[in-house]
Amino acid sequence: MVAQLQPGRPTLEAVAALAGVSRGTVSRVINDSPQVSPRAREAVRKAIDELGFVPNRAARTLVTQRTDSVALVVSESEERFFAEPYFAAIVRGISAGLTGSGMQLLLAVAQSPTEREQLENYLTGQHVDGVLLVSLHGIDTLPARLESRGVPTVLGGRPMGVQPAACVDADNRGGARQAVEHLLAAGRRRVATIAGPQDMTVGLERYSGYRDALADAGIDLDPALVAPGDFSLDSGARAASALLDARPDLDAVFAASDAMAIGAMRALREAGRRVPEDVAVVGFEDSPSAAHTDPPLTTVHQPVEAMGREMVRLLLTRIGGEPVRDPLVVLPTHLVVRGSA
Repeated sequence: MVAQLQPGRPTLEAVAALAGVSRGTVSRVINDSPQVSPRAREAVRKAIDELGFVPNRAARTLVTQRTDSVALVVSESEERFFAEPYFAAIVRGISAGLTGSGMQLLLAVAQSPTEREQLENYLTGQHVDGVLLVSLHGIDTLPARLESRGVPTVLGGRPMGVQPAACVDADNRGGARQAVEHLLAAGRRRVATIAGPQDMTVGLERYSGYRDALADAGIDLDPALVAPGDFSLDSGARAASALLDARPDLDAVFAASDAMAIGAMRALREAGRRVPEDVAVVGFEDSPSAAHTDPPLTTVHQPVEAMGREMVRLLLTRIGGEPVRDPLVVLPTHLVVRGSA
């Protein structure tokens, strides 16, 4: 018997007819059921290839209870997401980690309460198999709510106030300490810092590393040498100007992000200070732009893409129902010395 090929999109029935098997057998092959003979499985796969059949994703989801999709949720504004190199790097790492997994990546940027509520309803509505969360602020309850609804989550960066089910972070405190120790070893004694947001663990940890290095060197913390920032270039420029007003004699700046360090270098130049002759500057991240500033920026290398890959590894493990041996993965950082310090 020769099956008649019908015009339009091939159907499950057409595959079954061409393969000489039942519709149920085709469905079992598509859903990777072991209850199919090798001969029937091969016949179905050949029919699928010949017809160019594409399985109905919604129907497959009903059978397997899987969507083959994961979501990356970024708790920032779209402006910041597209402006900061960190987010591009984390997406590259996540995409690389998903290669070959058969999983699709959905991106959601949500900041306002309304956006977050709508997003939570979507994520818990069986649209995704798991969620990756980055850039959480304050004590964010979204991870716990997703977990309570059976949605596996993995966080990029440790959250505040709660123990996550799974998390990937960098050694922010150790990296910051190394940056300030480098400045002190070069003879700088009035070392200022532009701190990251203090409603984020990453901001707190990098500020703690700054204080650790000063304490180890027997230098008292001077509040006039501390200015807040939000990881953006403009906040770095504003903070550097404020620091110069408060302590015109400062001789070094550790900024908790490369963007803030670059903004600080701009403000220092406008104030007539030379980098590094008058004021040495160190950033944190080792973003692509760090090597192309004038002078090139000394910075702490943060393995952002590796963090993305590790987040995916943990999430796929959890989606597969396997136990996670170490729910907290902390990747090492290291100092990259260039011309600014």
